Amino acid sequence: LDGFSREQERKSRSKLVLNLFLLESLLGRSPQLVANMASSDMLFNADHGYLEGLVRGFRGGILAQSDYLNLTQCETLEDLKLHLQSTDYGNFLQNEAGPLTVAVVDDKLREKLVTEFTYFRNHSLPPLSQFFDFITYGYMIDNIILLITGTLHNRSISELLPKCHPLGTFEELGSLGIAQTAKDLYNAVLVDTPLALFFQECVSEQDLDELHIEIIRNTLYKAYLEAFYEFCENIGGSTTEMMCPILEFEADRRAFNITINSFGTELSKDDRAKLFPRCGRLYPDGLSRLAKADDYEQVRQVAECYAEYNLLFEGAGTGPGEKTLEDKFFEYEVKLNMNAFMNQFHFGVFYAYVKLKEQECRNIVWISECIAQQNRSKIDNYVPIF
Repeated sequence: LDGFSREQERKSRSKLVLNLFLLESLLGRSPQLVANMASSDMLFNADHGYLEGLVRGFRGGILAQSDYLNLTQCETLEDLKLHLQSTDYGNFLQNEAGPLTVAVVDDKLREKLVTEFTYFRNHSLPPLSQFFDFITYGYMIDNIILLITGTLHNRSISELLPKCHPLGTFEELGSLGIAQTAKDLYNAVLVDTPLALFFQECVSEQDLDELHIEIIRNTLYKAYLEAFYEFCENIGGSTTEMMCPILEFEADRRAFNITINSFGTELSKDDRAKLFPRCGRLYPDGLSRLAKADDYEQVRQVAECYAEYNLLFEGAGTGPGEKTLEDKFFEYEVKLNMNAFMNQFHFGVFYAYVKLKEQECRNIVWISECIAQQNRSKIDNYVPIF
């Protein structure tokens, strides 16, 4: 019986080797690289299969177009609450005793997403747990910038902490409350937070003034995106294939927005170029041209050299019935995140789910605002997911 088992194992290994060499010829990759990818996929479910299956199940609960049609027909926020009860959101608003407001809806939507994310993160193993850490770093940057801005305006940290995004909280955040000045806060960030590496390399204490806040934000995001991109590249396999295009788009979107928002400001072209993340499709030629752009038309000319970005700029506008460039970017981001679910055995589905749920939350809050303000003319200006 043992001899039979060994023979079966030998045949299975021979079949695997044959399949690997067939893959090599089809994909043009080395046998060792293909073997590593196959081994990674085979072992993926042992550590991460449960969470991947769970997030794919949660993805099925994302609101469909028919749900949005029903939400836009609601006359009051109570009607909206009743319809959401028939979806995966269930009774998430049932404990609200007072009159329902848009702020309450927004808080409860965020709370539900944070609960789901926390469950994923608490049950993850490396390197997925590190991947979740990288997802939170973007929110941490926003929280730290909020605290620095408030400190510069002489607002207490304890007053600002409740306004921080819950996905960007960390154990040391509470200890930042002892900081009384921007200098104290800077030193605390360098010592006590996961963002210490980014701050140490990108931001100096002299930069902490009101004029440099947005420069600090974009400098930190640049370092963060480049580090996240490198991390995903090092993981390899399907995670690299699915996450790198998403992060490339995010880097390019930031480059476009930084350029457009810098027109008419004191930001020099050289300083503008230093803020561009260098992990997108625009790098290096597109970024070089953006650094020299003087107006929106020149930015659009840069986008024309990239098929996917050319389509986004073509129909963008601010007139009646036109979609803004920001909306176009959101729509393309949704498309990329939806594509992440078309492949298996990778971490990209977790990032994609968080971003899709955030877009869903923005959609529901937008519809809620239109209902509360009785402005139904713009109620359909949300970004559909399905």
